[in-house]
Amino acid sequence: MPTQKKLLIFIVMLLMLAGCGGSSGSPAGAIEAYLQALVAKDQDQLVNYSCVDWEEQAIIELDSLVTVTAELQDLQCKEASQVNTDALVDCSGKIVFNYNGELQELDLSTRQYVAREEDGQWRMCGYIYFDH
Repeated sequence: MPTQKKLLIFIVMLLMLAGCGGSSGSPAGAIEAYLQALVAKDQDQLVNYSCVDWEEQAIIELDSLVTVTAELQDLQCKEASQVNTDALVDCSGKIVFNYNGELQELDLSTRQYVAREEDGQWRMCGYIYFDH
């Protein structure tokens, strides 16, 4: 294989890895990765980014999206506080759902997300609703 072709393949692979979404190496990254997997309807990744206590709920959330298309818009998450292996994460942005042409939005700032460190990785472990 010519050197230029190898270099092109290497660059494409590097870009694909860089574009894989949020990292679960931080509380905010774990929540972003979870939300991206949810919208992508990627059950394996969704469960991977969920703490053990949240896995069943993650699948329920995923099942609720089977008949709709969903898109993340302007997602940004940041850690609000941390105590031991739990952290609270605030996010902004929204998920836009398309129900047969009717658009509905979920404002991500109406929840505070709980991230938990398990097995050396931060994972989504629930959320708390609150009003602004």
